Amino acid sequence: VQLQASGGGLVEPGGSLTLSCTASGFDFSRYNMGYFRRAPGEEREFVAVVRASGASTFYSDSVKGRFTISFDSVKNTAYLEMRNLKPEDTAVYYCAGDRRSYSTTSAATMYDYWGQGTLVTVSS
Repeated sequence: VQLQASGGGLVEPGGSLTLSCTASGFDFSRYNMGYFRRAPGEEREFVAVVRASGASTFYSDSVKGRFTISFDSVKNTAYLEMRNLKPEDTAVYYCAGDRRSYSTTSAATMYDYWGQGTLVTVSS
């Protein structure tokens, strides 16, 4: 199983960016795909998760209302649409796949598969 992450880059505060994560080797349409991030000098934190091709989603309080996670079952790809970005959103973002949980989860330990990480920098 491999997760190929793409997107990321430099964006000004208030701007938007979309990350994508394509899975190969396993069909995640009925399972969890999530995003985590690690800011410089900080611990990794949960961002969002989508389950069952969008039937269920869950967000951290820090991004709720600004980020939207979705899943395209045909492409086996998760997307994280980020709007109204803030400097504190600057981090390396990681997508992850979990096929063990029975519901959405923010616990990083449940995710067995991880993408390579992509840097998002929010700065003017």
